[in-house]
Amino acid sequence: MNTLTGSLAALTLAALAALGGCTNMTPTVPQRQLMLVANDEKQAWNDAGGVVLSPQGKDTVQILDIGTDPLAPKVLGTLQLDNTIAGPPTNLAITPGETLALVANSLNVVEENGVRKQVPDNRLFVIDLTTVPPKLIDTLTIGKQPSGLTINRAGNLALVANRADNSVSVLRIAGKQVSLIDTVPMGDSVAHVRFTPDGKRALAAKFTTHKIALLEVNGEKVSYNKVDMAAGLWPYNVDVTPDGKLALTADNGNSGASDGQVDTVSVIDMEAMPPRVVDKVVVGDGPEGLAISPTGKHAVAVILRGSNAAKSAYFHHREGSVVLLKIDGKKVTRGNEVVVRGLPEGAVWSADGRYLYVGNFIDQDISILRLDGDTLVPTGKSFALQGHPAAMRSKIN
Repeated sequence: MNTLTGSLAALTLAALAALGGCTNMTPTVPQRQLMLVANDEKQAWNDAGGVVLSPQGKDTVQILDIGTDPLAPKVLGTLQLDNTIAGPPTNLAITPGETLALVANSLNVVEENGVRKQVPDNRLFVIDLTTVPPKLIDTLTIGKQPSGLTINRAGNLALVANRADNSVSVLRIAGKQVSLIDTVPMGDSVAHVRFTPDGKRALAAKFTTHKIALLEVNGEKVSYNKVDMAAGLWPYNVDVTPDGKLALTADNGNSGASDGQVDTVSVIDMEAMPPRVVDKVVVGDGPEGLAISPTGKHAVAVILRGSNAAKSAYFHHREGSVVLLKIDGKKVTRGNEVVVRGLPEGAVWSADGRYLYVGNFIDQDISILRLDGDTLVPTGKSFALQGHPAAMRSKIN
C-alpha cells in the first residue's frame, strides 16, 4: 500500500469512527419550563375607555410548558382562582425548583345597591406544581391589595408588595409549606418588589412617590432603612440582571395607564454605594411589563400604547408593542420595537433567552417572538388562552 492509499484509508477509518461515536451520543432532550398565566375575567373597557366590571368567579390560572416545544406551549393544568389586572403583571411567581407557585389577588369585585366596584383583597394562593394536574394546596391571608411579588433563588423566602397597606409581606417557604413571618412598613404604596440574585437585597417600586426603595435581607429578616432612589414617573415594575450589577424599572408615566406621552426605563447601578439611578432610556407610552433576559444581555419593556384607552383618544392604538433593550455593562440602549396585540401585559423569556412570550389581555392570547442577534422578531406563532392574560411569570423572570 503506497503512502497516498494509506493516508486515505486512515482518513476513512477516522471518519467511520467519528460517525460511530455520533451514533452513540445521547440526543439532547428538551427541558420543561413552566410558565404561569393569570386570566382576569372581571375587567374590560368600553369604546370610551371606561372600565366595565363583571361578577367575580370566572378567573383562572393556567400552567403551561414552554420548554419542550418553544413554538407550541402546552397547557398542563388550569385552576379557577381569583386574580386581577389591577397592578403590575408580576402578582405570581414560581419557585426555582418548579415545585410551588404563588398567586396574589389584589382586588375583588363586589356589588352594592346594583353598582359593581373593586375592593382590596388580602389572599395569596399556593399551588403545588408537582401533582398532575397542579392543585391549590393553601390560601394565606397577607396584606391588603397584594400585588407584585418575588421569590429568592434559594427558594425559601418570598416578598409580596401590598399596595393598600403600604407594606411588604415576608413569607417563609419550607418544602410545600408557606407561612407569613413578618410585615415590613414602607411608608408609601408599593406595586412590586424584586430580590437581587444573591438574595441579600430587594428593590420595591414605590409607585405613588416615584421612587425605588432598597431593602436589606439578612436571613429571614427584611429591613427598610429609608434608602430610596428617584426613578421616572410612576415606577410600576422592577427587575435585576442575573449578575446583580444592574436593575431596570418600568416607569409607567400615568398611574398604570397610557396618556400619549413618552415614558422611560430607569437604569440603576446596583454596585454603587449606595445604589443610584445612572440613566433613563425612552421606550414609549405606558411601559408596564418588564423582563430581563436570563443571558443578562437584553431586556424588554412592554408598551401599552393606549390600547385600552378611548378609541377617540389621539394616542389610541389597537395594538401594544414590545421594545427591546440592549445591555452592555452599565450601558442600556434602545433596540427595535415589535407591535403585538391588544393591551400587552406580562412578558416571559425562555430559559435560553431565544424566545419571548407576551400576553395580550384584550385578544386572549400570547405572542411568541424570537431574538435574532440584537433584534426581536415575530415568529408568526401565537397561543390562544382560556381567558384574558393579566400576568405571566416563570422561574426565569
